[in-house]
Amino acid sequence: MGGTRAVGLLALGSFAMGTDAYAMAGLLPDMGADLDVSVSLAGQSVTAFTLCYALAAPLLSAVLARRGTRAVLVAALVVFVLANTGTALAGSYAALLGTRALAGAGAGLFTPAAAAAAVALVPPERRGRALGLVLGGMSAGTVLGVPLGLLVAAASGWRAALWLITALGLVALLGVATALPPVRGAAAPSPRARIGALARPRVAVVVAVTFTQTVASLGLYTYLEPVLRRVADVDSAVPYLWVWGVGGVCGSLLAGTLVDRTGRPARLAVVLLGVLGGALALLPWTGAPPGLVLLPLLVWGAVGWAFVVPQQHRLLAQDGGAAAVGLNSSATYLGGAVGSALGGLALARGLDARLLPLLAAGVALAGVLFHLAVARRVTGPPLQDNAHGAGAADAPAAGAPERNAS
Repeated sequence: MGGTRAVGLLALGSFAMGTDAYAMAGLLPDMGADLDVSVSLAGQSVTAFTLCYALAAPLLSAVLARRGTRAVLVAALVVFVLANTGTALAGSYAALLGTRALAGAGAGLFTPAAAAAAVALVPPERRGRALGLVLGGMSAGTVLGVPLGLLVAAASGWRAALWLITALGLVALLGVATALPPVRGAAAPSPRARIGALARPRVAVVVAVTFTQTVASLGLYTYLEPVLRRVADVDSAVPYLWVWGVGGVCGSLLAGTLVDRTGRPARLAVVLLGVLGGALALLPWTGAPPGLVLLPLLVWGAVGWAFVVPQQHRLLAQDGGAAAVGLNSSATYLGGAVGSALGGLALARGLDARLLPLLAAGVALAGVLFHLAVARRVTGPPLQDNAHGAGAADAPAAGAPERNAS
């Protein structure tokens, strides 16, 4: 199978992961009613997913570290399919929590392995596009998979939506198991390797900035509906979530092309984070005229998802890049969990939801300042990149000097 078609299979798997991760919020009321728990308790299933994505997946990776990339991808999809089957059949709250935790672990195992496989399957000059396609599959899950899942749930119940997600994962599993060519290199580094990567200042800076970005972006996304009610007096947030998702798909796909053409992923990441802060800061002031609020939502979705591409690209350029990418994926979901927790605490203490985007904007801009200040100390000029850009996703040979890490 050609590299492009193989990357398409990985994108399909990412699509299933994105649908699963983002559709659950819309299913919580029906799940809670069916299992006789409150919506807030049902919402802990999302927490179980995100925490296991960030924390349990590295342990599973260690078990499969010597099996190679394709084996890791197959194992991740098997776990994902079985977990969503279990969620669809769950008859108790405990079963719901357990299966959502397992689904998060499968998703966390799949994402960094898919990113590593994507860049290994295509020539160096196309690696940014391949990475953008795989990550774009996850963002496409928010704009296509989530509304589709909610429509299925409205017609046939929340369990039917889980069966749909299970079917998507099964198709991806069959494709990867039967058609994905062998990929050189291990995509499942051990926990020790991940900790070792975090101890390297250049990697730590990138991962810390990713954490900051997701605290702002994904944390605020959790409370987008109450924010929109206060900002624009909307009855339903669904159309606005679609616009956010459309921006995410476009941003993911275009970011790879920008990385390939400019060869400056660090500079691109800082610019995207700054634009994110500006879009979030403008959001509370776009309630009138009608429809104006769609503009910052579109920009937020685009730059929020695009940001992942240059960050992953930079980490893959490091020696031991797979371990660094795994850390980055964990930081993404930990940031989302922390942002959601902080946002919920702020609202519970009486903060006007209209002000929540301003706090998120402050976090995003703090990430920019952190990068500009700290990156200079650990790597030299903060925006230093490989001016030529070729082979930015290549990991240098063992013992070679690090580059492109700022």
